Amino acid sequence: MYRALIYRPLFGFVALWIGMAAERVSAEEMKLPVVLSGGYETDPRDRGRPVVLVAAGLGVKPEVFREAFSGVRPSKNGPPSEDEARRNKQALMKVLGPLQVTNDRLDEVSNYYRYRRQAGEHWKSRPASAYAIVVDGKIQRVELSEAGAGYSSPPEAKVDGLDGVTLVVKLHFGQDLATNGSIETIEVAPSSASTKP
Repeated sequence: MYRALIYRPLFGFVALWIGMAAERVSAEEMKLPVVLSGGYETDPRDRGRPVVLVAAGLGVKPEVFREAFSGVRPSKNGPPSEDEARRNKQALMKVLGPLQVTNDRLDEVSNYYRYRRQAGEHWKSRPASAYAIVVDGKIQRVELSEAGAGYSSPPEAKVDGLDGVTLVVKLHFGQDLATNGSIETIEVAPSSASTKP
């Protein structure tokens, strides 16, 4: 009975000490937002067309789609005539058809990424968001809260207040248009240093 009275408060003190220690450890860990910018650059050869996205959506390599598109003759005076549209479609399917790309799939992907640059529009996309887990001024890992979609090039990523840190963004391309051009990972470059914010 006497021992139980001694051990009970002692156990309570130990539990309290462990809890305080855990709180101190978690207090050292900070969650800082990753600032993402850009990510919509295109190859100069493509004249603003998101070829990497279109090609991935069709399941072919960008150079294959460029080859197919080289036979297309865009209309210079408004929408193409029926005859022009038919010839352009034939040029595309001549290259893409043997690669199991159907006419319907070509229309679906082309329409999904169609936009009018001269009108200030942008192709369909969804911005990503992420947080850096920082301990003692160093990024331990980056967690994606939203992978986004529609990036044609890796966006620039940085954490305000951390100087000298280089974050490397890796994109995912695939035939699922909802995730095509999404961020797969954001990692700290091995040579990066970091400064406490």
